[in-house]
Parts: sequence; structure tokens; C-alpha cells
Amino acid sequence: MSPVNESLFEFPCDFPIKVMGKSHPELTETIVGVIRQFDAEFDATRVETRASSGGNYTGLTVTVRATSRDHLDDIYRALTGHPMVKVVL
Repeated sequence: MSPVNESLFEFPCDFPIKVMGKSHPELTETIVGVIRQFDAEFDATRVETRASSGGNYTGLTVTVRATSRDHLDDIYRALTGHPMVKVVL
């Protein structure tokens, strides 16, 4: 049998992360700040924003440059632990 590859991704890679939070004027800027803790060169133009139908929530798609599985996991942990964030996918 061949060895099982632990990751389905080849790093480094661009990886889209979906973040949902309560609509707030500083949500996008705050999430960009969290990402920049892990990637100082993160380009804020790589964030797509979409308001929910009721306008109470904002969905962001943030495309990060992940250098390893641990790097990606660290980003996910920081996002899920942030008080402005409701869901990270």
C-alpha cells in the first residue's frame, strides 16, 4: 500500500476562508488585522464582502496564502476565537 498523504493540499497555496459576523463598520478591517498577524503581506483587496438578506450579518471570503497545514490551522483558530466572528468555514 502507498503511504497516505496527510494533506489534500500542496503548500503554499491560496485558500479561501469564509467568515460570518454581525454587520459592523469595522468587521472587514478587523478580520484583515487578524489575518495580517499570520501574513504581514496580506492584500486586503482579496476580501470579498456580502451582506445577509436582512442586513444583520456580513459574510467575508478571505483568500489567504497558506504556507502549511499548521499555518492554516492557526489562522482558523484566531478567527474562530475572535468575538466579532460567528462562523468560520
